[in-house]
Amino acid sequence: MLASGNSSSQPVSFILLGIPGLENYQFWIAFPFCAMYLIAIVGNVIVLHIIRTDHTLHEPMYLFLAMLAITDLALSSSTQPKMLAILWFHAHEIEYHACLIQVFFIHAFSSVESGLLMAMALDRYVAICFPLHHSTFLTPAVVGKLGAAVMMRGLLWVSPFCIMVSRMPFCNNHVIPQSYCEHMAVLKLVCADTRVNRAYGLFVAFSVVGFDIIVISISYVMILRTVLGLPSDEARFKAFGTCASHICVILAFYIPALFTFLTHRFGHHVPRVVHIMFANFYLLVPPMLNPIIYGVRTKQIRDRVIQGCCGKVPKPRVTASQPTSPPH
Repeated sequence: MLASGNSSSQPVSFILLGIPGLENYQFWIAFPFCAMYLIAIVGNVIVLHIIRTDHTLHEPMYLFLAMLAITDLALSSSTQPKMLAILWFHAHEIEYHACLIQVFFIHAFSSVESGLLMAMALDRYVAICFPLHHSTFLTPAVVGKLGAAVMMRGLLWVSPFCIMVSRMPFCNNHVIPQSYCEHMAVLKLVCADTRVNRAYGLFVAFSVVGFDIIVISISYVMILRTVLGLPSDEARFKAFGTCASHICVILAFYIPALFTFLTHRFGHHVPRVVHIMFANFYLLVPPMLNPIIYGVRTKQIRDRVIQGCCGKVPKPRVTASQPTSPPH
């Protein structure tokens, strides 16, 4: 889009429409969105509290899970309060700098979440393929450095988005036809050549998500080879069980994320309401599902939740072949 006379260097605010095409139902749609947001907040806070207070859970997988819970809290809270205000109270206006901050938080913490899923896949690879060296390779110091590297990657890769957009002129149309400020949606309002911005967006997407997906895929290929080589069906079943929750979390994050990314750039024939609903689910469903999936699949967390609700820990069923460490 080329610059024209109908442009302003910096708008005062933008207008978020919410869910165009479902205006008559937005009030009611907000209720399940609010429920999912509350589940995400409560679930991730519980997971954080359990991991923080139980020193036996200060192991790599649980430390990564705590980082994931913090990321989910930041990711969902950066959009959902404003989204609910739009759907319930018609508070469509968002201040210019607040919109850019929302762009930054969404993309930075999405990058962090992707990196954490990659780190968790590496943890599963080491735990299953090199069980005797797991505690040697993944010390708390190494886990902290991996978390810091993932965080720095998100901050450094995403910061140019906001810097470049903030220096560009905007057209007089300040309407964003969705529920939150996203990089491509804001970029469509710019009255200037945006090829550099779009190219950088593709670079970040492929260098972050592409790299993470490749590492995750290689990790699970190696895990599959090791598991299939185990001597008994019971051992293979237990090994698969250690990875089941992580695979569910990966699918819940990447499927709506990739759909949203590809639709923004190539899905011109996808109905707008479908695109917007998937964009909302992308920021709602993973933060809601992650604590539920790990709470159900991880015995230590499940037992402590039951203890907090019922005042007692369920008695474990001990068998001769029961593994010493439960599935994560």
